Amino acid sequence: MAILSTFFDTATRATINPFNFFGFFTMQSNIILVVVLLVAAVVSLSGRRQSRSLMLARGCATTYIVITGVVYNVLLAGLEGGVSLAWANSVLHIVLPLYAALDWVIFSDRSALPLNKIWVALVYPIVWIVVVTIRGATDGWVPYPFLDPAQGYGVVGLYALAIAVATVVFASIIWLISLLHLVRKLTPVDVPETRLSEIGLHPVIQR
Repeated sequence: MAILSTFFDTATRATINPFNFFGFFTMQSNIILVVVLLVAAVVSLSGRRQSRSLMLARGCATTYIVITGVVYNVLLAGLEGGVSLAWANSVLHIVLPLYAALDWVIFSDRSALPLNKIWVALVYPIVWIVVVTIRGATDGWVPYPFLDPAQGYGVVGLYALAIAVATVVFASIIWLISLLHLVRKLTPVDVPETRLSEIGLHPVIQR
């Protein structure tokens, strides 16, 4: 709703290029989160167990939206530009990131993510940066000034590296939190060997 409202509000004041509007990391991370959570809800309501692939997608979606929330509230809040509707801006940059973080920490409908799969969280940001760089070099559009090729590909490369490092850091936190299960009680299947195998490790001592 917040994205659609922003889209139509912007359309009343200017001609919108959908590729530009939906090219922002904020928009894409929110869409990814909503889609993944809807799929998870449908699976859970149908009585089925969420697959490891879906859990991995949830971990990635949570990573992206948390990055969106942290970057906006630490670096961009109060600056000109961005989402024009105040309530929509709050939903996209505060409410959904906070909800996703609390959902991941508090609720028990998730399993531990394999530590050797953290690299999966890098796939989307890398593809996004490549597409943005290509667009900046061809039609001149970039969602954020620091990714503009006009300032030199060396500078863009440094920012791209910073984004990659930030993604790994936040993903690592999300992955580690998935091991805690703060609310969920251990079941008979949650024996040490099982838990170790879930995170990509194997017990050294064999019976």
